[in-house]
Amino acid sequence: MKRRIPYRVLIPLLLLLSLAASEIAREHRPTFLRPGLHLYAYVGNAGDGTVSVVDLIGLATVATIPVGPSPSGLRAHPTRDQIWGVSTTDGYAWVIDTREGRVEGRIYVGAAPFAVDFSRDGRFAYVAASGANTLSAIDCTTGRVAARAHTGRRPWLARVTPDGKQVLVPNREDSTLGIYDAQTLTLIATVGVATHPEQVVVPPDSSTAFLSATGSNEVSVVDLRRQLLIANLRLEGTPSALLLKPDGGELIVTIPDAHGLEIIDTWRTEIEQSLVTGSAPTDGTMTSDSSTLFVSDPAAGRVTPIEISHRRLLPPIPVGRQPGACALDPNGDLLLVTDENSGDLAAVSVRYPSIIPRQSFPLITLIPVGSRPRSIAIKLF
Repeated sequence: MKRRIPYRVLIPLLLLLSLAASEIAREHRPTFLRPGLHLYAYVGNAGDGTVSVVDLIGLATVATIPVGPSPSGLRAHPTRDQIWGVSTTDGYAWVIDTREGRVEGRIYVGAAPFAVDFSRDGRFAYVAASGANTLSAIDCTTGRVAARAHTGRRPWLARVTPDGKQVLVPNREDSTLGIYDAQTLTLIATVGVATHPEQVVVPPDSSTAFLSATGSNEVSVVDLRRQLLIANLRLEGTPSALLLKPDGGELIVTIPDAHGLEIIDTWRTEIEQSLVTGSAPTDGTMTSDSSTLFVSDPAAGRVTPIEISHRRLLPPIPVGRQPGACALDPNGDLLLVTDENSGDLAAVSVRYPSIIPRQSFPLITLIPVGSRPRSIAIKLF
């Protein structure tokens, strides 16, 4: 004889399940949003020359903006309602007005730019043109080039130091770091580093710079106050992403061909640990409190969460075929991951653990964007 569940038990159970489902469906919504505010992700699609605008509340693409061939290096302007990026193929920087949802300007900077960075007050944007061997400072008010300087061969990008005083340019073919005055673009010093430097990060005190050298599998450490090379730290493979903790104390380097990452103590200037994480980890992002690192692994089709303090790998998050660029929303509720193969943007809830066994963070949805999405910028306005 079948036993029936009493109604006085069934009804509260159904109510609890309904409330739980509602909470899970809404848990990605930022708690700081007020009426009239928007939280959008802007995804650069290298395959079709567009930027997809994704509403992070509705989790849907709400607009597609043509910006030009090979968009890359998307950045949210620190003070204006703008998203900046570059067209690597056509050699210009472009600016999206986030309120109007359109391109409001294109500024020619020279052949093969890859990235944009801003002065601390948001007055200037800096772009290195790899094919023209130049560094440009763009006045963000007028949208015109305010100053230009010559660099070494194949400058990879421009990065402003946290104190806002210097612009750093790794010259890939010269294997040097150019240090420029941020106001005038006057060359202060040129420092020799390891072979083929590409990425560069600077701790909050602006005392040192760490550069990934893809030609020699090293990280070069440069003293910015004395303008000299401190060390070349040998890695187990070719470096990909440089992920610096917010306090600047540790630098995490993803190394795809070594199937993991290496952790550098930036204060002691030494490699303190290696960690195997998967097949070929490439990009990543970190929570603001440095508790969790999320590393994308395109070869394995997943993101690996890592508890940084304990060096502990959490259950992987399946997010698609070829996960790449990663970003967290400003409140740390939502992890976004591009998939260059499928043309999707994965949205993962990272505030609360999943109720599903053996899965630490649940995949909420896959949002169709454009062809070959490669970069993400998030803007609250």
